[in-house]
Amino acid sequence: MENEFAPNFTLLSDTGETVSLSDFRGKKVVLYFYPKADTPGCTTQACAVRDAYPVITEKDAVVIGISPDDPAALAKFRAKYELPFILLSDPDHKVAEAYGAWGEKQQYGKSHMGILRSHFAIDAEGRFIERALNVKPESTADLALKLVLQ
Repeated sequence: MENEFAPNFTLLSDTGETVSLSDFRGKKVVLYFYPKADTPGCTTQACAVRDAYPVITEKDAVVIGISPDDPAALAKFRAKYELPFILLSDPDHKVAEAYGAWGEKQQYGKSHMGILRSHFAIDAEGRFIERALNVKPESTADLALKLVLQ
């Protein structure tokens, strides 16, 4: 894990712009994956990050949330909860797969493939600092604060 570069990607944002991880070289990045916009766990996760966001940006870090939702659904989610950070659409879950955030999940006794709620801290050179899969919704904000306060 140490010194391993995070996979670069380019995805569409909630505003319809293309965004690449490499756009943020020189800044720390908190990247998180969530299953579906405007669901209880995903809303808890996004709002916790939103509430910590002033401290994160004060330390020149960036937050990026990624889900399979289309840009229109992301824009609605962002507006509804006043989310100040970037939301990206990964409809074919290729980026999630590259990060190990796509896998088998259990729901109502049945197994299916889907987004594993995950977060990643990436340093200013684009290397992983921390990776965590199957995280609790609130823990992404904790990771973000830990990253910027180091």
